[in-house]
Parts: sequence; C-alpha cells; structure tokens
Amino acid sequence: MIISASRRTDIAAFYSQWFMNRIRAGSVQVRNPFNAKQIKEVSLKRDDVDVIVFWTRNPAKMMEHLDELDGNGFRYYFQFTITGFPRQIEKSVPNMEKAVEMFCALSKRLSPERVIWRFDPILLNTLVDESEHQRLFKEIAEQLEGFTQRVVISFADIYRKVSRNLNRLTHSIDGQKINFYDITQELGTLEPFVTELVQIAEEHQLEIQSCAEDIDLAHLGIPDGKCIDDTLINQTFGLNLGVKKDKGQRKSCGCVQSIDIGQYNTCLHGCSYCYATYNPTLAQQNWQKHDENSSFLIN
Repeated sequence: MIISASRRTDIAAFYSQWFMNRIRAGSVQVRNPFNAKQIKEVSLKRDDVDVIVFWTRNPAKMMEHLDELDGNGFRYYFQFTITGFPRQIEKSVPNMEKAVEMFCALSKRLSPERVIWRFDPILLNTLVDESEHQRLFKEIAEQLEGFTQRVVISFADIYRKVSRNLNRLTHSIDGQKINFYDITQELGTLEPFVTELVQIAEEHQLEIQSCAEDIDLAHLGIPDGKCIDDTLINQTFGLNLGVKKDKGQRKSCGCVQSIDIGQYNTCLHGCSYCYATYNPTLAQQNWQKHDENSSFLIN
C-alpha cells in the first residue's frame, strides 16, 4: 500500500505532529471527500505501508521526524514544489531562497532521487509571463543541480472555484487586475516556451516530466510522468511492486494506486490557484478544529 500525504493538503508543513501521532498509533481515519459520512480506517503500520509520498511546499517540521521514520523502517520520498511566484499569487509559502535551502538540506539528508522538484503549476499571467516563468525556472534549476534528478511541470487548470480566487488578484503597484491566460491553446507560443524549459532542464542534468496534462508534450521533450511512480519506487527502494494505474485520478494522470490521507480546504499556504484549498476562510476554520491527537485530520 502506498500512502499519499497528501495531494489534498500540505501535511508535512502544517500537520506533521498529527501525522507522526497517527504513525505511532498505527492507523488513521479518512473521510470520503465527496461524502463525509463515509469513513475509512487506513493502516499506517510499517508492515502494511510500502511507501509514503509527501507533497509539500515546506518540509521543515516533517524533517524533525525523519529519524523516527527511518528508525521504524518506513520508506518515503518527497514531491517538493518551488515556483518563486510573487506574494499576490502565493501568499504564505517560503520565499525562494528559503525553499531552495530546505530542498538542498532534505536532499542531503535523503538522496537526490528521493526529493523531486515540482515547478507546478505554470500559471501564465500579466504579472508572471512566459519570460518570467523561464527566468524563475532557470534560477531554481541552477541552484538545485545535483540535489534532484527530476523536475515535474504542469499547466494550471483554472477550475470555476479557483477562477473566483484568481479574479480577485491585482497588481501591488498599480492596483490593476492580473489577467491569466491559457498558453496550451496557443501552440505558436507554447512550443518555444516549453522547448526553453527542456533546454534549461538538460543543462542542469534534470529529467523533465509533465503531470496530468491533456496535451501531448512528448514531441517537445517532456514525456507524461507519474508523481506516484512505481518505477521510481521499485528502483529507489529495491521493491517489486506491481501496482496498477489509479482509476480515482484524472484520465491524464499516470500515478499508480495510493490512499490519500489528507482533506481538502485545510492548507494554509494561501496559493490563489489551488484546487485543493479553494476556500481560505474554510481552511482557517478547519485549522481551528484540528486536534493533533485525533484519528481524523479535522474533527
């Protein structure tokens, strides 16, 4: 069994003590995100858990517990997002300098193959246009060279609830609305943009993959990827898992089966594009209901 911790929220950043309490207890209770009355108890016993996949913008709190995880024989790796976007778009994430510092420290503590860089999502707008995305990508890639082997990209999906949050954003200087646009519909712009990212990745010895993209980027040098990747898991940890594609994810998602133990609208990073926390007020309310000793993330 693979545990996803979590696509729905940043457990490593905000709920690490709760997570470790559940590890010690040996199980966690998870509500169906579409029907809160449906509850599943998920074992977190070492013999039942093959691998844990952490998704995070800030692993500092979780890093305090790695010795305990290692001592109990747990296998795990991190999906670590760094984009460098301005505060209007990413309200409370660590700044780029701090994020890179943590990434390198985590990589040294684990290994480059166990810390994957996510430049995700690519969110084209009048504040961060194509050239600024490329500049940020290059700056981060230069600093992460040797500390990771893979970078994952995806283009933002502007869902209805996310669109409302984005439509509220304005420039900090002139107060004008920030306009967002979908580069995937403009092949004449998309191809040179993507080609530049591929070249930068190659220059810094990074394998580049896409995440759950409906558009085909393989001919531009970006194959479809798997964030929860059985090949990576088997090679890194010497396993032989025969895991099928996760049918609970989008058709374009290549991830293999896992159990997610997070809950939507519980992350406090305040990223305006986030589909998992699209209601910041509700996220704050949920935080107030969190009990690190509960078997549920949110009571």
